[in-house]
Amino acid sequence: MFTGLVEEVGLLTSVESGEMLRLNISADRVTADTRAGDSVSVNGACLTVGEVDGTTLTFFAMPETLRRTALGGLREGSAVNLERAMASGDRFGGHIVQGHVDGIGEVLRVRPEGEAEIWEFRAPEAVLRYCVEKGSICVDGISLTLVSVGADTFTVSILPQTRANTNLGELRVGDTVNLEADVIGKYVERLLEPRVTERLS
Repeated sequence: MFTGLVEEVGLLTSVESGEMLRLNISADRVTADTRAGDSVSVNGACLTVGEVDGTTLTFFAMPETLRRTALGGLREGSAVNLERAMASGDRFGGHIVQGHVDGIGEVLRVRPEGEAEIWEFRAPEAVLRYCVEKGSICVDGISLTLVSVGADTFTVSILPQTRANTNLGELRVGDTVNLEADVIGKYVERLLEPRVTERLS
C-alpha cells in the first residue's frame, strides 16, 4: 500500500525492450533501504524491484502492465515519481493508494490561479465514476484533491511545492498519466450492488 506522497523523482536512465520492458531508474533516497523483491510505486504503478545496483533500481514491466498503464510511453531521461510501500507506523499523509492503475489520463490544459495552478485532465469513465468534488485521486502516483469533475474530465489544484517535488514540472499538454481512483468508492459500489439488483428485480 502507498499514500500518494512522492518520496523522490527518479531519472529513467535506460529502457530495454524484450518479452518484458526493462526500466533502469536512478534514485538516491529510495534506493537507501530497498531490496530486490520490494514494491515501489513508479508513476503510480506498483512494480516489483528486480535488481538494485548502487543508486539504480531495475524494474520489469509485463505486457499486462504496459496495456493498463502509461509506462510504455516513458523514454530515456523521463522523470518518474517514486514511493516505497508504506511501512507500519508511518504517518498517513495522503490517501489509500494501491498502485493498481485504473486508467490512462491526458493533460488537457494548465492555468495559473494565484500561486497555484489548475490542471485539467481527460479521464476514462472507469475512473470518473468514482470521482467526487473534494475527493481524492492519484495522478502518476501523486495524491491530489479533486476541484471539479466533468463528463470526461476533472481538475486539481497544484501547489508550487507539489510541482517542484514531482514530475509535474516535466509534463506538457497532451502527455499521458496513470490514474487510480479512490479505492473506497470501489468497495462502496461493490457492497451496494446486491441491494440495487434486488430493488430492480
